[in-house]
Amino acid sequence: MQRRTFLRTATVAALATIPVGTALTTSASAADIPVSSLTALQNAINSAKPGDRIVVADGTYTVPSGGALTISGKHGTSSAPITIVSQSRGGAVLKGERGFVLSNSSFITLSGFAFRQSTTLELPADCSGIRLTRNDFQFADTGAAYWLFVRADDTKVDRNHFHNKTTTGIFLVIDGPDSTDAMAQNVHVFRNHFSDHTFTGTNGGEPIRLGVSGRALSSAHAVVEYNLFERCNGDPEAISVKSSDNTVRYNTVRASRGGIVLRHGNRSTVESNHVLDGEEGIRLYGNDHKVVNNYVSGLSGRALVIGSGTTRDHHEGETETERRGNDACDRALIAHNSLIGNTKTLEGETRTYEPQNVVVADNLLVGDTGSLVAMGATTGFTWQSNLLWGAASNGNIPAGGFTRADPRLTQGTDGVKRLTSASPAIGAATLAGTPVTDDVDGDPRGSVRDIGADEYATVPALRHPLTASDVGPNAP
Repeated sequence: MQRRTFLRTATVAALATIPVGTALTTSASAADIPVSSLTALQNAINSAKPGDRIVVADGTYTVPSGGALTISGKHGTSSAPITIVSQSRGGAVLKGERGFVLSNSSFITLSGFAFRQSTTLELPADCSGIRLTRNDFQFADTGAAYWLFVRADDTKVDRNHFHNKTTTGIFLVIDGPDSTDAMAQNVHVFRNHFSDHTFTGTNGGEPIRLGVSGRALSSAHAVVEYNLFERCNGDPEAISVKSSDNTVRYNTVRASRGGIVLRHGNRSTVESNHVLDGEEGIRLYGNDHKVVNNYVSGLSGRALVIGSGTTRDHHEGETETERRGNDACDRALIAHNSLIGNTKTLEGETRTYEPQNVVVADNLLVGDTGSLVAMGATTGFTWQSNLLWGAASNGNIPAGGFTRADPRLTQGTDGVKRLTSASPAIGAATLAGTPVTDDVDGDPRGSVRDIGADEYATVPALRHPLTASDVGPNAP
């Protein structure tokens, strides 16, 4: 088999990067407006024009009680935003009850601040094109439950650090207008570091909540990618998706209680994520999802759960109780995932409505405890070309839906176990029409695919589990 030494073109190499535009710096320019007081900052905001760059001197700025830094009726452009930036990253510290309060504004960038306020920073629905980049979020821990609340379309949240919360609440909420059940559109969340939420309650401490039960049927078209979650122990859900038509890809969840959960909504994609050495993996409810190319390893809980429901489908006109319930997982595609060395591997549930018409194909399941497959009732499932191995029993996977053989894995310096040249997984995938063009590492799949998240290759991986140097205010 000679397709294994890949020549990576510029197009393939680009898979390892994100098109985020020119990175913001604090170097001087003709448009710079230096300020060193709250009054001067507010005056500069009031007179700002597209392309202006207000540079806030390093120091601690405490906004008086009842006051705010108001950004109202200010409009940059996509090519010339109004930028408000700290002189050095983290150098301008904003304290007090409130910091920036936005309304009726577009193409505003806030960069490099250390946010230490006590109430929620909200991007309202009458704004658009707002960017928050290279900031440090550590709000007063006894303050508002939500730190950043996004209702504005086309928001970018990138290269920030959200950290150190010990109370109930959420680092980042993506929602929609108050008066409707719509979602903010096209929010892009990337290269952020979410860490150290130690709230010990059973619910309400997610790093990211993307939607809410009442907006479950609304499409958001959000992309959450290349984010790192570490020690996020405030909730079983690190990324909680409660809306439709979203993409969650290339993220790393490490040493965290929470996992990636499609809790409400339909037609979302969970692709090429690493979930490592924590508790919960990937769990899904709703219809027509794609869960492909994910690497889940070392969990003390469940690696992958195909959810049952208290209702068959969420629908318009259902009661609030029905909407808050679980929607049985129907017509999902679960393919090319590697679930390796977890306490529980592929699990079902026992609610009233069983999942239906799910395709489970070309996955690698390796474990030494319990059963590799422990599904509850199902209807119309397709099980195809899965590879199982380890001391764990096969469980209730149907005969004909799997092969048992040693996948012959080797562990890389990044901790990921990949195929070796003698693996029976090579070339053994059989599901036609699988929507995967590369693997979890960024290696191209080709026309003959391997089982699991890894496509055997002899060149270094383009993507690895993320570390702190890949994300946050100082990320590339």
